[in-house]
Amino acid sequence: MGVYVFVCRKSGSEWSAKKTSGGEIEASASSTYDLQRKLVQAALSGDSGVVSSAFNLVTPSSAVFEVIVGSIAAPATASSVSDGVVAASVAPAAEEKKEELEESDDDNMGGIFDIFG
Repeated sequence: MGVYVFVCRKSGSEWSAKKTSGGEIEASASSTYDLQRKLVQAALSGDSGVVSSAFNLVTPSSAVFEVIVGSIAAPATASSVSDGVVAASVAPAAEEKKEELEESDDDNMGGIFDIFG
């Protein structure tokens, strides 16, 4: 299994990437899509197997690209972190709404019983 982490930078209209450690892999392209394809091919030249990758912009002109070869484990992405934050903030709101619904059911039932009582 190989793990490859690249620092990507945009200069003008060209994106370039360099592996952070453990060997010299570099590539450049006019788009992030083409850059990612070249980096995956470079990673596959040293390893074989299932490929997982994640491209995360840090700023509009810099990014981190992670490629894992030979494992079915997916790399951690920024979206998974933000999804966890969103889920944590939505859960209390959902519980509050459920409590409101339960209270409103009690209010309606109380009205019915008052009529017959």
